[in-house]
Amino acid sequence: MVPGKYNMICPQGATFSQRLTWTIGDVPVNMTNYSARMQVRDKHKGSCIVLDLSTSNGQISLDDEGNIDLLVDADITEGIVAREYVYDLELNSGSQIYRLVEGKFIVTPEVTRA
Repeated sequence: MVPGKYNMICPQGATFSQRLTWTIGDVPVNMTNYSARMQVRDKHKGSCIVLDLSTSNGQISLDDEGNIDLLVDADITEGIVAREYVYDLELNSGSQIYRLVEGKFIVTPEVTRA
């Protein structure tokens, strides 16, 4: 399976929430027993992890209708330097790992601050 390409935009200092839906031939994939992980890094081979989302830490949730919900609190996005990063999202079925989507993760600068 070739990963899809999708660029995400994250507003610095605001709650980041994104819903993706995985379908095969217009049929939603039931991900009830799956786990997921998504890392945002400064570059593809970079060692600096900017964000580390997973079903384990509650920042990714999956359902039986193919929905993948990403959620990062504003206090976390506030600390991310505004610039362009890279990410990918992997789903683990227990027997296979799928890299579902990848692309740029663009953090836009916050203007309104305390």
